[in-house]
Amino acid sequence: MGIKINIDTADSTEENNIDIKITPDDGGVNLDVIKEETLDYNLNLRSALNGDLMIMDHKDIDIVIQQGNKKIVAFAKDAMTDAVYGAESRLLEFLRKKGVIKIDSIQGGNIYGSLEGTIMESDDFHPISSALINVSEWMETERPYMQGVTAYDDMQDDALTDPDNIDSTDLGDVSQAEEKGSISPRTIFSPAMYGRFSL
Repeated sequence: MGIKINIDTADSTEENNIDIKITPDDGGVNLDVIKEETLDYNLNLRSALNGDLMIMDHKDIDIVIQQGNKKIVAFAKDAMTDAVYGAESRLLEFLRKKGVIKIDSIQGGNIYGSLEGTIMESDDFHPISSALINVSEWMETERPYMQGVTAYDDMQDDALTDPDNIDSTDLGDVSQAEEKGSISPRTIFSPAMYGRFSL
């Protein structure tokens, strides 16, 4: 059983702490100095019953990291559009360039509108942790796009629900008249009266 000891001086900061792992065995005590690096990233992530990690941060797609068969799958969030395919393609291309997924494994999934890639094996790094870190980095590159699309949608909603004076007319500003508009109903052929125009 290993014993973990933190050794630090009185004036040391958290960055200067040294972790020493002492593992006793029959031949004596082995000392291994362990330097750990902490990486902070935020993802809207949840775990499925089978252990798959589901990332829901993106506006257009949901990302699933399947721990069992070491795959990353991107699904359309609502409807399959060109924006969805573009986001899926950008994700897998980013992960391919970072060396997280195999180049020849990128393909369409068995669910309509999904793309998937196989995570590479590694003896030096934990594959799932590496995939999570790189997905988090990709999400940071996508954040300006998502903020722009959200701001545009909000602007469109505001234009419909609270229009400017130029684009709207207050109630009572237009006087009443017997006929309104440019199409006269008297010149429309009536399907209910065979061969006649409506009056």
